[in-house]
Amino acid sequence: MKPLEDKPIKPASFFDALIPISVLICLLGAAVYLFGDNSSSGPNQIALLFATFAAALIGLKNGYTWKKLEQAMIEGITLSLGAILILLMVGALIGTWLLSGTVPTLIYYGLQVINPSWFYAASCLICGIVAMSIGSSWTTAATIGVALLGVATGLGLEQTVTAGAVISGAYFGDKLSPLSETTNLAPAVVGADLFEHIQHMLWTTVPSFVIALIIFIFMGFNATASSEAGRIEEITVILQQNFNIGFEMLIPLIVLLVLAIKKMPAFPAISIGAVVGAVWAMLFQSDLIASQIDVSQGQLVGYFKLIWTTFFDGFSVDTGDDKMDSLLSGGGMAGMLTTTWLIMTALMFGAIMEKTGLLDIFVKSILKVAKSTGSLIASTIATCVGTNIIAADQYIAIVVPGRMFKDEYEKRGLKPVNLSRTLEDGGTITSPLIPWNTCGAYMQSVLLINPFDYALYAFFNLINPFLAIVYAYLGIKILRIKPKQSA
Repeated sequence: MKPLEDKPIKPASFFDALIPISVLICLLGAAVYLFGDNSSSGPNQIALLFATFAAALIGLKNGYTWKKLEQAMIEGITLSLGAILILLMVGALIGTWLLSGTVPTLIYYGLQVINPSWFYAASCLICGIVAMSIGSSWTTAATIGVALLGVATGLGLEQTVTAGAVISGAYFGDKLSPLSETTNLAPAVVGADLFEHIQHMLWTTVPSFVIALIIFIFMGFNATASSEAGRIEEITVILQQNFNIGFEMLIPLIVLLVLAIKKMPAFPAISIGAVVGAVWAMLFQSDLIASQIDVSQGQLVGYFKLIWTTFFDGFSVDTGDDKMDSLLSGGGMAGMLTTTWLIMTALMFGAIMEKTGLLDIFVKSILKVAKSTGSLIASTIATCVGTNIIAADQYIAIVVPGRMFKDEYEKRGLKPVNLSRTLEDGGTITSPLIPWNTCGAYMQSVLLINPFDYALYAFFNLINPFLAIVYAYLGIKILRIKPKQSA
């Protein structure tokens, strides 16, 4: 029997592109309405799956075979495997750092040093410095960010504002660090030099960060810390009673920072950090471990079993204070599985949208109205934000618009760094503000706050894209290609 030949591919229409987007928006809206803060624990994933099916049906209608669509989804998921490995190991790291006393020590000293009046600004600045040093917003949020949220609890300050400050600082530092993956990816996509790209980003990034810091300073001076000195003293006593507190407990953090600065890849660096945390727990938290283990199989076996459990199921402690129990418990790889599910379904949807040309439909429509340089850059930022929403991954939000707009920027005599900066201003910065985006899902899993809640306070992430658009329309720092001199 003669095998069936593939049907000719029919170009997608604008109406085709609207169908899966409409399905996604309606279902995500329904998920948030029906399930609230729990929407990322399953409902959003189902919404993304049904939107993926809708996009796949459009693809089948236009001549794509199921085999090609399935391969596209597999390749889309493959793109996330590195991030998933990091995500799982971050879960282990949080668990061992809670057990080792690293996070409790950071909270303890934070309560002693940081004043409520400048806490939000300090949190933003600290995260910015750390992220710039190690090139990772994810690692910064999972370590310093988690500890700062604990300090905010102790001071009685707003968790959502603190999360916004953490996100602002983490993404500022990540964006300007030559060690960051996205900072290297954006110029690579458009053919720009890395350090010229970073230098060009300073013009939009630094003013945005300064404005954000000013807002956080103002909010700090006007914030009312609900915890009295007595509550802070109570928290420090609880920490001292349940953990050995000391500067030596910060060694796992120092080890991780050194490995990151030495440019060790994230997965092995975080893995080593988690293992060092486990070793530190055995060395310095013997009383805590002894209170948690089952000695029926012997003390040594009990130690080993508890450490093993911490890697996959996290750590929990009973201090007699419910709020402190919640603060000092968590982590584990198992706690990251829901986020992993969300990332996989989001990338499946993004991969189908790109494969079937449905994303390209929106870009072509945008270019029809982007006549001036200002409108072109504004359209690029809007496309990056839209791709973050639709494709749900910051790497796709950099690569896809970068490929689509590269020729147009060149035709208009704009240097590649204009596009690479715009990709970061629109793509990198907005990714943690979307709950079903890989970055938003990750931040929710480590900070335990819905992106919809902290997004209003991630001032740097909100200001940067708008400032970039203002620069574009005013012609500020828009570099053009110099014409070649004739011989």
